[in-house]
Amino acid sequence: MTFEQLRVLQAIVSEGTFHGAAHQLNKSQPALSHMIKKLEDEIGFSLLSRKSYRPTLTSSGEIFYRKAILVLKEINQLQELSGQLSEEFESKLHLVITATCELSPLLEIINQTRTNFPHTHIRLSIEAMGGPVEKLIEDQADLVIATMDGVNPEQVVIAPYREIQIIPVCHYEYPPAHNQNTNGFNNVRDFTQIVVSDSGSGAHEQTRDLTPETPKWTVSDFTSKKEIIQSKMGWGGMPEHLISNELKSGELVPLKLDHFPIRKSQLMIMRKRDTTLGPVGQNLWQEIIKSTP
Repeated sequence: MTFEQLRVLQAIVSEGTFHGAAHQLNKSQPALSHMIKKLEDEIGFSLLSRKSYRPTLTSSGEIFYRKAILVLKEINQLQELSGQLSEEFESKLHLVITATCELSPLLEIINQTRTNFPHTHIRLSIEAMGGPVEKLIEDQADLVIATMDGVNPEQVVIAPYREIQIIPVCHYEYPPAHNQNTNGFNNVRDFTQIVVSDSGSGAHEQTRDLTPETPKWTVSDFTSKKEIIQSKMGWGGMPEHLISNELKSGELVPLKLDHFPIRKSQLMIMRKRDTTLGPVGQNLWQEIIKSTP
C-alpha cells in the first residue's frame, strides 16, 4: 500500500470517474486502474464497484476510504512540516507588548501568522514600563511594542506603530472630580494615586506622571488599576482605549492637572539590532508595520 495509491483512490471518489481522476492527477486511465487493482489485490477486497459508468465505493470500500482520508491528511501535514523545517522556520516566536498597548488590533495579525505558520509556537506577553525592552535586550523576546523611554537607539531597529493617549481619571463621585476649578497639585494632593509597577528589574523606574508627596497604591496591571479607580479608592492615568466606554457614560471623568496633562505616547515596534529574525518573525514584523494607521 502506497501514498500514491491512496491519492488515486481519493481522486476517483472526488471526481466520480476514472477519466476525471486521470485529468486531475495527469495520469492515464489504464495507469489508475492498474494501481487500484493492485491495491485491491493487496488488501483482499474490492474498493470500487464497476457495475455502472461511475465507480462507487463498496461497503468495505467506504470504511477503508474514511480511514484513508485521515491518513492522507496526516501525510500532507507531515510533508508541510518537513518543508517548513527544511526552510528553518522558527519553532517559537516571542512577542512582548507594553501594558498600555491596545491588544485588539494585533490579534488578527497574530492569528493570521499562526494560520500561515502553524508549527511555530507564538508566545504573547504583556509587560509594564521597562519590561518589554528589558526582555528584548536580554534576548528573552524577538519583537516588542513599547515606547522608546530608556531605550538606546543603537541597540534596536525600530518602526512607528501607534499613538495612544494616557488620561488622568477618577470616578465621578471621587472628591477630585468635584474640585476642577484649579489645575494644580492641590487638586489631588490628599488622594491616592494608583500606579502600575515596572515588570522589569527596575532599570526604567517610573517617574513620569507621578504626583510627589501623595499617597500611592502600586498594582501589577491596568485591569486592577481600573477596578480600584472605579471603586472610588484612588485616581490615576489610564490608556484611553481601556476606559473609552466609562468616559462616554460619565462613570469616569478626566482630571485637569497642570502637572499631569493628557499625554500622547508613541509606541514603536522594535527588534534587536544584532540579531536576525527568521521567516516567521520577519512576516510578523512586516504585517504589524503594515497595520500602522
